[in-house]
Order: sequence, then structure tokens, then C-alpha cells
Amino acid sequence: MTVRVAWHRRIPWLALVAACYGAAQLALAAPHLGLGWDETVYLSQVDPRNPAAYFSAPRSRGISFLVAPVLAVTGSTPVIRTVLALLSAAALYAAYRVWRPLLGPRRTALAALLFAGLWTTVLYGPQAMPNLWVALSAVAAVGWFLRAHRPGASGAVLLGLGGAVAVATLFRFSDGVWLAAPLLAACAAVPAWRRPAPALAVATGLAAGGAQWITEAYVRWGGIGARLHASSATEGGMGLHWAGGDAWRSLNGPLLCRPCTVPLTHPEFTSWWLALPVLALAACAVALRAGRPAETVLPVACAAALSVPYLVLIDYSAPRFFLPVYALLALPVATLAGRTVRAGRSAPARGAVAGVLAALLVVHLTVQCEVLQERAADARATSDRYQAVADGLRRLGLHPPCLVTGSHSQPIGYYAGCASADVSGNNRNTTEAALLRRADTELTAALARTRSGPPGYARGWSAHRLRGTGYTAYLPPPEAAGPPSSARRVAASPASMPGSSPGTNSRAVPILLPVDAGMPTTARHSAASISA
Repeated sequence: MTVRVAWHRRIPWLALVAACYGAAQLALAAPHLGLGWDETVYLSQVDPRNPAAYFSAPRSRGISFLVAPVLAVTGSTPVIRTVLALLSAAALYAAYRVWRPLLGPRRTALAALLFAGLWTTVLYGPQAMPNLWVALSAVAAVGWFLRAHRPGASGAVLLGLGGAVAVATLFRFSDGVWLAAPLLAACAAVPAWRRPAPALAVATGLAAGGAQWITEAYVRWGGIGARLHASSATEGGMGLHWAGGDAWRSLNGPLLCRPCTVPLTHPEFTSWWLALPVLALAACAVALRAGRPAETVLPVACAAALSVPYLVLIDYSAPRFFLPVYALLALPVATLAGRTVRAGRSAPARGAVAGVLAALLVVHLTVQCEVLQERAADARATSDRYQAVADGLRRLGLHPPCLVTGSHSQPIGYYAGCASADVSGNNRNTTEAALLRRADTELTAALARTRSGPPGYARGWSAHRLRGTGYTAYLPPPEAAGPPSSARRVAASPASMPGSSPGTNSRAVPILLPVDAGMPTTARHSAASISA
């Protein structure tokens, strides 16, 4: 007897979603997208062609390790974008594939599509940023955790659980902690889950992923507490701050909302975000009533934990911060959609419900595509301006080895192939006196808005406007030009750039201050620090 399988059951839906996700990145996000501020900091840590930027306390080095093999071969931005797009598409498949035995192939693929269709997911897929990788690691970790508590779970499942937690922690230490906390709490709270092996796998993964961050805390800051204190200061003082309104206003951009005083753009495009917590709670209620709450309640609990630092501990926001939350909530929303369709009493009724949900999904994806094009244009404009300023400095005589200073010294310095330093603000990593001593032996540039005038140490230097950039370069007088073998030193000071990243991004120079020397002394200590 021949058993025929329906055509839709033979389609590898999840693989198809992953392939479309990769193609969307390559077509809509990767082309002509230069490096952003944070990316230059992460890449500089492993780029043999550029000096390493100052690595501030909240950051983790996972994304630097990921791109290191690519940078060892080439510094080409298009190549980096292409490799990361392909890797993120493969990671999307691998992360949600863990859930197929739990939810079934179609619901798993729908969850992956809901997450992959967001403009933030597409835009940050080919970028050297950690948030997407934390999101996919969290999806895999929660899936492996649930499978580890099934009868007959193998050692490979436990290895997958520990590895996923380790990867999430390596990419962002604080997010790894917030992910592991509800998993460990579930091991203690649920009687059926009180087994040592899964809890040990989570704890081991957290320790393994956080080992580098903790070691660096002692080497550079003198301990975990000191690094957390520095991280809090970099974030502007972590404490109780309701940032839900900031998250809503920045949902469709800007890419960084700090301070978040911008008006909401496209309010009609935010309905999905406002409905998301309602849908998650509805999914939990339905799952509890059906007697299978674990696959729905645990992702919601982990998503809630991962949202805490970005909703109540900082006073600014960025759309990318919530990628782990969206990745996890896509799972119960997809489950709810599947159960809603199956609740129909007849085939025509189920078909009608499925048609309505499909139409809503098409509208949602269309809206996300429109926002993606706007935000990608913003990102390109910002990176183009970084490049224009770097080109202007080269025309004025700046070339490696060199030093750039000012509030946008990190990305512009990277584009120019220079080191960077800051003498004030959250990124302060040197003093004015040390900076001037270094300028005596090295080509130096400081950047300032054309209307703001030169920095104090560059007063009296001649002004050279960098047309089309909003910056002015200040050149030292000939008698202060340094050793005869040196080219002219350049000084300039920072312009305000759309989409630029303040605060957490600072560049390194060999001259560093003692621990926390550049951080505000009144910053509140936080046990859970984050980076922009």
C-alpha cells in the first residue's frame, strides 16, 4: 500500500525561510553598507591593518572572535557583509531547527519567518554586532533545555544546551546572565525539572562563555565589581529607569535613541509591537489550558528576563536591543497561530482563518521592508560621512601611524587607519597632557563641529573646513609641526552625526588611565551591565 504525503509536508520550510533570509540580507542590507561606529570598535580588536580601539567595560568580544578569520584574510567590507549574511542565515536555521521536535516543522518555520522578517533582523544580520547572535543562541538554548528534560535525552542535548548558553554569554556577558537566570530558576521551581544535569549544563555554559569577560575584568579593571561599576558609568548610570516609551519611539528608528527625545515615526507601523505582549500572554493561557505549557511559557519567561535591562535599567534605547526578545516570542506566537487555525470546526473555516493570518503576515512583512529601506539609508549616510571625514584628513596630510581624537574618533580613526583617544566624556581614556605629548611624535587629528570651534588644546591653530561633512580641521602652526621627518599634525573636533553611537563606544590608544579614571564617580553600580 502506497502512502501519499501531502505536498506541503515535503517542503523544507525552515530551510526555505533561512535561504530567503540570507537572500534578503544580500539584496536589501549588505550592498553599499559601510561600517558603523560599534562595528569599527569590534573589528579593530582583531584587524591586523588597524590599531585596536579602546574596548569599553560593557562590551564582550564574541563578535570580534567571529569575524577574526575573515579579517585575517581581507579587510573588505563587502566580503565581511557577505560572510556574515551567510553565517547568520545558517545560524537562523540551526537555532530554530532545535525546536522542530518540540513544535513541528511548520510552526518552527513560521516562528523563524516571524523573526527573520523584522527589519532589525535583516539589517543586523550582515553587521558585526552581537545582538542577533545572542538572539539565535537564546532560541537554541531554550530549545535544548526543553529537550534535555524529555525522557531519554542524550548527552548531545546537554552539550547543545551548554554550548548555546556559552555562545550567548560570549557575545554579550550580561545577556548570558539574564538568559541563564530563568533557566536555572526553572530547574529549581518545576519539580519534574529538578535534575542536576541540565542545571549543570547551563551553569557550565555560563562559566565557559563568561570566562574571557571575567578574566579581562581582573586584568584591566581590577575585578568584576570594578568592571560592573565602569559599565554602569558608561551606560549613564544604571538604575530604575522606565525605558518602555523610548523602546516604542525608537521601534522604527533611529538606530540609537540616546537621548531618546525624537518623535515616534510611523505610529501605524508599531501595532505589532504593542500587540506582542498580549499575544504572548494569550499563547501562555492557551498552552496552560491545553496542558502543554512548557514549550510556550519558558520562552516567554526567558524573553521577559532578557528585556529587563533594556526596559527598566537604562534611560535610552535602540531597536537592536530587543532582538533576543523577538526571537523567543516568535515561538509562542507561531504556536498560537497554529492552534488558532486548527481550532476551526471545518476545513473551510480553517482555510479562512489561515488566509486572514497569511494576509496579516504579508502586510507586516511589507511594512518591515519599508522601514528597513529607510534605516539602511540612514546607516549608509552615517558611514559615508565617516569615510568623507577620513578622506578629508588624509588630504590634509594625516596618514598612519596617526592619532584621531574627539567624540567621533573611533569610527573616523578606523576609516583613516589611525589610533584614537578621548580626553573627556564616557569614553575618556587619556589626559590632555598625555595626548599633546603623543602629538609631538605622531601625526594627530581631533574632530569638531564647524560651528563649535577648536578644542582647548588646539586654539590658535589654523582652521581648514572639511566641506560637506560639518567638520573643521585645525592645523598647528609650522613651528609646532614636530620633528623634521614628520608630516603636518592635524587637529580637528567632532560633528554630530545621525545614527552615531555615543557612550559605549570609545577608542584605545597606548596611553591609558588607571582603572575607571574616565568614568563619573557618581555612577551607580549595577549587577547587570549592558552595552549599546
